[in-house]
Amino acid sequence: MNTKESKPNIVLSVLQNKCPRCRQGKLYEEANPYHLKKFMKMNEHCPVCGQPTEPETGFYFGTGYVSYALSVALSVATFIAWWVLLGFSLYDNRIFWWLGVNAALLIVLQPLLMRLSRSIWLAFFVYYDANWRKGKVLKA
Repeated sequence: MNTKESKPNIVLSVLQNKCPRCRQGKLYEEANPYHLKKFMKMNEHCPVCGQPTEPETGFYFGTGYVSYALSVALSVATFIAWWVLLGFSLYDNRIFWWLGVNAALLIVLQPLLMRLSRSIWLAFFVYYDANWRKGKVLKA
């Protein structure tokens, strides 16, 4: 009987902060993103396949661009939802209420957005390797 493993979904592995090489190991030491003393502490290597989580010094400087794109996408989504559900008017303060709610939402979701941006950035440069058990660790 053929028991070939299926390739794990990249979107799910990125959203779950899994290693992009094996898509099984956890990238972060602390599972709770709101434990603010340790929420960005990453494992040095994937606990499953041994892939380094920081391939080179300063690797994660580019995550600012990813985090910015995620924040803009979230703001556009809340703007459209607010417009459809409540609407905007020139005669009241609904736009200012949306700005306040959007700012609060971005602040509350910031730890999640920071983790997600690192996971996306790493997945751009480290690819899935179905034969990771046989080979050695590939550098980015």
